[in-house]
Amino acid sequence: MDLQWFVKWFNSPYYHILYKNRSLTEAEDFIQKITNYLQLPQKAKVLDLACGKGRHAITLNKLGFDVLGIDLSEESIKYAKQFENEYLKFEKHDMREVYHPNEFDAVFNLFTSFGYFENYEDNFKVFEAVKQQIKSHGIFVLDYLNAEKVVSTMIPYEEKLIDGILFKITKSVENGFIKKEIDFTDKGEIFHFEEFVRLIYFNDFKKIYETEGFILDKVFGNYNLDAFDEQTSDRLILVLNK
Repeated sequence: MDLQWFVKWFNSPYYHILYKNRSLTEAEDFIQKITNYLQLPQKAKVLDLACGKGRHAITLNKLGFDVLGIDLSEESIKYAKQFENEYLKFEKHDMREVYHPNEFDAVFNLFTSFGYFENYEDNFKVFEAVKQQIKSHGIFVLDYLNAEKVVSTMIPYEEKLIDGILFKITKSVENGFIKKEIDFTDKGEIFHFEEFVRLIYFNDFKKIYETEGFILDKVFGNYNLDAFDEQTSDRLILVLNK
């Protein structure tokens, strides 16, 4: 595995082309629902971990929160900075490292922005960094794919035509990861990118969050906040308390 695949791919303009049609409405609705459930106070300090180009951080800010978005992608942060205001900031930072200790009321890691690292111990580092950054009784919301369902319903090959580019996408399970190979040609040049997302099941997460001293408040199975079922749920959404 290319250890820095996520730096190359997430900094590529083609990443944003391929995923440009992700539902913004669905994301906004989910954030509204989950913040209603959490009952965070106005101007609560929120960290959006692996924020990408900032769409979720922007939504959180519009709901009245004081938001910092961090991401490893320099290009994404450069784009997101245009939306900054007094209560919305973006910085380039590795989520495995502490940014500001004991500062945040809640930390969000949304839409499978986790599980990229080859070293399994790095997953523990993220949880440990989060724990150090949230205040006493702070909240950590982690939204991940439901590994059980993803494997059982995986489509091995598909093609997507977006902005005149034909993306050929091959998926497989390799060494505990979902491997996605993305091949396409643009302006006569051939491109090949890869994505790796670790298959982390609910019981795996349980070992991680218990080891790092978090307490499970709730586990949801989709963006409507229905109960989690490992066989049928689309998502695995953990609400954890420090």
